[in-house]
Amino acid sequence: MFLTLAWRNIWRNKRRTIITLSSIGFAVFFACFMQSMQLGSYENMIDNTVRFSTGHLQIHAYGYWDDKSIDKSFQWPDGLTESLKPSDQIEAMTPRLESFALAASVDKTKGVMVVGIDPEKEESITSLSQKVINGKYLDKTGGALVGKDLAAFLKVSVGDTLILISQGYHGVNAAAKYPIAGILKFPNPLFNQQAVFMGLTDAQYFYGADGLVTSLSILLEDSDDLKAVKRNLASILDLEQYELMTWEEMMPELVQSIELDYYGGLVMIYILYAIIGFGIFGTFLMMTKERTYEFGILVSIGMRKYQLMAVVVMEILMLTFLGVIAGIIASLPLIIYFFMNPILMTGEMAQAYENFGLEPIMPFSMDASIFFLQGIVVFMIAMFLGIYPMTAISSLKIIKALKG
Repeated sequence: MFLTLAWRNIWRNKRRTIITLSSIGFAVFFACFMQSMQLGSYENMIDNTVRFSTGHLQIHAYGYWDDKSIDKSFQWPDGLTESLKPSDQIEAMTPRLESFALAASVDKTKGVMVVGIDPEKEESITSLSQKVINGKYLDKTGGALVGKDLAAFLKVSVGDTLILISQGYHGVNAAAKYPIAGILKFPNPLFNQQAVFMGLTDAQYFYGADGLVTSLSILLEDSDDLKAVKRNLASILDLEQYELMTWEEMMPELVQSIELDYYGGLVMIYILYAIIGFGIFGTFLMMTKERTYEFGILVSIGMRKYQLMAVVVMEILMLTFLGVIAGIIASLPLIIYFFMNPILMTGEMAQAYENFGLEPIMPFSMDASIFFLQGIVVFMIAMFLGIYPMTAISSLKIIKALKG
């Protein structure tokens, strides 16, 4: 009976109900939108980092990460790769030989990052072949893949010769020339400006590091399994010879920048919640004041105050639930659209993104926790503010209420 009475009550004054639902719905809508935009940016940064740089986990020689010297390369034992797969948690692994070189064309030179890869295994992590915008992916014919901005700077294209000069393993001279097999376009501007990819055996020959790699990058099916997989791998590896690090340990500056931005975003969310709270409180205050005479009549004809409070609580629950659902439903189409079509930055904003080595886009996230948590928070705010009408009913004076 109380449930039916509460439902009828909230629709007796449609204007008041619509104002309340709109207040709660807009609150959830904007909170979901802001949180989706914020988390989408983080997910994009992390995904680019783990796929093209560190992997979720990386195995390298002990001490390599401190100076990233090619002299800390190591021989990867045959068969160890298979033994490192404790479960289906690992999506892919790829060996890499990374170092630096001076790239030259006819009249231009530039320092570059040279990455020796196993083309087939690398494809399972970075989908590198999909980044080729001109030419072809690496095959048995060899050659090099060059970032588009680097190719433009050196004034080279597919079929031209790229000259590389460097210092190889334990100080050996490293100099060679390679035909450019393809031009790459990465989401990360730094890779476009500096990256040169070649086959692993070609890189080993160039640096005089036959059979050696600098790292084994590991991509996980689910990043939430990171700590568990690290524990499993640590029990298999000889940690006096190898070093096992997560992307968070290898990229602390990225973690710190995300945390700083996240807490800055929380401040904005809290300000939004405060505005939301005042809006919801205003509607509850209006509802209570308008219905004081009604409350007095109900109590005077024998309705217990706790029964009246129960009805009002049910009204608040219904209004809040409907408002939260409406806000989530309203936000979904917009968030889905921007998830499928990230906002492309242009002009000075795009340049600012590129200066930080970030892809100039504003992606959105579809993480279910965004909608769940925002709904819960706004629901809790509404329920907390519902204390006011409860207090007003508990202290209700019948004679004063009937006088209006």
